[in-house]
Amino acid sequence: MTPRKKTQKEKGLTVTLVKRPGTEKLRVITWAMGLRKLNRTRTYNDCPEIRGMIFKVKHLLKVEESGE
Repeated sequence: MTPRKKTQKEKGLTVTLVKRPGTEKLRVITWAMGLRKLNRTRTYNDCPEIRGMIFKVKHLLKVEESGE
């Protein structure tokens, strides 16, 4: 099977953890996103799954859109 060709620039989301999660539920979500310490930054492809996790903990994050 051949890999999919990128015909257009895919959007990305740069996410930074700026506040500590208070409850266990919020800690689990930020841990699953790979944000284990304050001021850590990760870049993700823009997809509904990532958008849903960001929505749950949006008060703890700084989110920027970037074109890759």
